[in-house]
Amino acid sequence: MKTAHLVDPELRPLLDLMPERVLAASVLPAMREQRQTAALESLLQDDGLPVTVSQHHISGGENAPAVRVVVISPQHERKGRMGILHIHGGGYVLGSPEQSMPLTRPTTAQHDCVIVSVDYRLAPETPFPGPLEDCYAALIWMTAQAEALGIDPAHIGVMGDSAGAGLAASLALLTRDRGGPTLAFQNLMYPMLDDRTVTDPNPNPVTGEFSWTREDNRFGWHAYLGHEAGLPDISCYAAAARAEDLSGLPPAWIGVGSIDLFLDENIDYARRLIRAGVPVEFSIYPGGFHGFNGDPAYALARRARKQRQDALAGFNPLRHYHDFGL
Repeated sequence: MKTAHLVDPELRPLLDLMPERVLAASVLPAMREQRQTAALESLLQDDGLPVTVSQHHISGGENAPAVRVVVISPQHERKGRMGILHIHGGGYVLGSPEQSMPLTRPTTAQHDCVIVSVDYRLAPETPFPGPLEDCYAALIWMTAQAEALGIDPAHIGVMGDSAGAGLAASLALLTRDRGGPTLAFQNLMYPMLDDRTVTDPNPNPVTGEFSWTREDNRFGWHAYLGHEAGLPDISCYAAAARAEDLSGLPPAWIGVGSIDLFLDENIDYARRLIRAGVPVEFSIYPGGFHGFNGDPAYALARRARKQRQDALAGFNPLRHYHDFGL
């Protein structure tokens, strides 16, 4: 572990708990089932939060199947709430709304907002643009149903982690260019933005050793694109960092650890957003690897989680904010 000394000291014991695995198509079914089963079992435990959860199957894009969305709402009815379209992470090949409940349920309670979490189709079974079109369909539905959901349509933003944050960034570009719903903000935790990181001839020597490696990244991008990463003319809607014009995008909060594989692409994207006139808050967490913020038992994780939630609070028209440990 050549970069273990750079890991936040409090997080170093977690390195020994990381399972040794090789991400490949053959292991995806078992990984998906194991993670979903664990998430569903966790949901059986009452967390005491004053939220309700419902699911809907909505129309997908043209010639596409229905899309499942999970709506997390405060128990008491109210109009004019902030709405968040949440897009889960998982390298484009893993994840579900249920697996993101440790984030979405407390966020709903904390901000008295409504979250729509989209169960987009996963790669490699469904490569780009299928997953992104599922997210766009969810945004269209969410906006159309804003009154029924108690959402202020002028305060709908996107939120995601890793590949989910990459999809959120791509969705912001897509809805801008299609003339779709105007987004109020982007809340992006270590977004997966640039397929060219796979083929970088001069890779950062201190990033990508833990949690999400360069090998994982190569597999994830190949699965999502349906071909090798780094080729010319890949759509900016597949890899947001490919976009030449970042003007007119919603304000962004971006957070990433200093030894996360996505550090360099996140820095570059934040810089380009700023140069395009987009308000950006950018946080780098020293000693943080990919996914470091998962457990609030650690100080660095707590700081990242709080700053992320503080950024959301700034866009909440009702300015409700309760501390539920995020």
